[in-house]
Amino acid sequence: MLQISNLRLGLDFTGQDLKRAAAKKLRLPERALISVELAKKSVDARKKDRVHFVCAARVRVDTDEGRLINRLKDSSVRIVEPYVLELPNTPAPELPPVVVGFGPAGMFAGLILARCGQRPIIIERGQPVEERQRAVELFWRQGRLDPESNVQFGEGGAGAFSDGKLTTGTGDGRIRYVLEELAAAGAPEEILTDAKPHIGTDRLPGVVKNIREKILELGGQVLFDTKLTDILTNSGHVSGITVQTPDGERTIPCKKLILAVGHSARDVFALLHRKGLPMEQKPFSVGVRIEHPAALVDRAQYGIFAGHPALGAADYKLSCHLKNGRGVYTFCMCPGGTVTGAASEPGGIVTNGMSPWKRDGKNSNAALLVGVGPEDFGSEGPLAGVEYQRRIERLAYEYTGGYLAPAQRVADFMERRDSAGFDAVLPSYQPGVVPGDISRCLPGYVSDSLREAIPILGRQLKGFDSGDAVLTAPETRSSSPVRVLRGEDMQSPGLIGLYPCGEGAGYAGGIVSAAVDGIRCAQEAAK
Repeated sequence: MLQISNLRLGLDFTGQDLKRAAAKKLRLPERALISVELAKKSVDARKKDRVHFVCAARVRVDTDEGRLINRLKDSSVRIVEPYVLELPNTPAPELPPVVVGFGPAGMFAGLILARCGQRPIIIERGQPVEERQRAVELFWRQGRLDPESNVQFGEGGAGAFSDGKLTTGTGDGRIRYVLEELAAAGAPEEILTDAKPHIGTDRLPGVVKNIREKILELGGQVLFDTKLTDILTNSGHVSGITVQTPDGERTIPCKKLILAVGHSARDVFALLHRKGLPMEQKPFSVGVRIEHPAALVDRAQYGIFAGHPALGAADYKLSCHLKNGRGVYTFCMCPGGTVTGAASEPGGIVTNGMSPWKRDGKNSNAALLVGVGPEDFGSEGPLAGVEYQRRIERLAYEYTGGYLAPAQRVADFMERRDSAGFDAVLPSYQPGVVPGDISRCLPGYVSDSLREAIPILGRQLKGFDSGDAVLTAPETRSSSPVRVLRGEDMQSPGLIGLYPCGEGAGYAGGIVSAAVDGIRCAQEAAK
């Protein structure tokens, strides 16, 4: 099969338009193309008066592909083969492998192990996604936090209450496998062709549930409300785990343990530290969520084409490097979405963003983050970054007196004055906000960096520095504050049979990269 890239098509292109463009690129009559399918589609909005799609197509032709490639001498045309994931073919072990955590990394680790006939046992401290949704809604409406089942913990992990973005900077071939599994589980088919695919918060729960059911069909187990409390060892090898369940504590023997606990499992990080397993501090970022009217972002990105039904709500990705040496950037941009409460510990405020599949909300938001590192954490211990996050989250809670988040207009923030209310942009944060001074809960160098960066980013995206835009604080869980070390075989050098995995272990930064890391760990553990 041939893949043709850099096909420029209008916003209203049809399948016939795609075929015509592919035939022209191949210098063949259209009748010579046996089949044509869309492989990738991205928006080119660099020129606001000529916004269009740039597409790739997979094509079968009635002529020799190799000879055609040699004749064209065009780097945008190449021969491709379908990606096939290699699965180990080994007998089922006497003791099934255990996966801790059922977010993207744990979910795909469990799925791969199940496909290999390994009968994995997956434990998740939180609830099934249906019950978890009710717990999260209760927190957003009434501020009643369940520390074990919330935006961070429960089936689907933190990604289940996000925009469901599936972009990643890695080029791993397993990405295609992840996307195909998600689509097979009910995700929109567009994720297979969009350059910036997303599922949406409203569709993620059904997808997650379907993957769980597939694991069960393949002989795996998924145990909810089951919290890891200890890792048992014997002569430097994993020998089992102890867990807390609604019926009390129990032991699960195992020799292979994939630890996919997510970036907020602070109690697990502490357990690993007590066990003496090798860990280190890891740089991450902290800051705020910034909200604008979605229409403002659409106009800034698409000009006269804003609102075209083929485009949907616009996104952005901005960054700058400041004179003080810090980087400031936007992350986890949620077009047409809302800012949400994402706390997992009592007495702390955490913000995040999410948006539904249609991305049709009034506001758009993104994390606006400042890079921080070990030099900012205050101590050399591997858990210093955890305490750094915790201090900021607790300052915000103390400032508002509860789970209502501090929020401030950009104009007031820049002028260092409290906000008394809001104008053109109303904060969407659930459970609600307290207008005031967000600097009260952020380190001074973070606030100063944000003030310096906002006008710079406003030159990159018209209106980004609008005085009516809203800042809601704090955003502290951009990535894991620790890295749990592992070797080439994906195992901890301090404990044979332990596979630190995914975002929580410091090896991923989103749904797809976490899922890919889960697959990699499972492939090793299944050998």
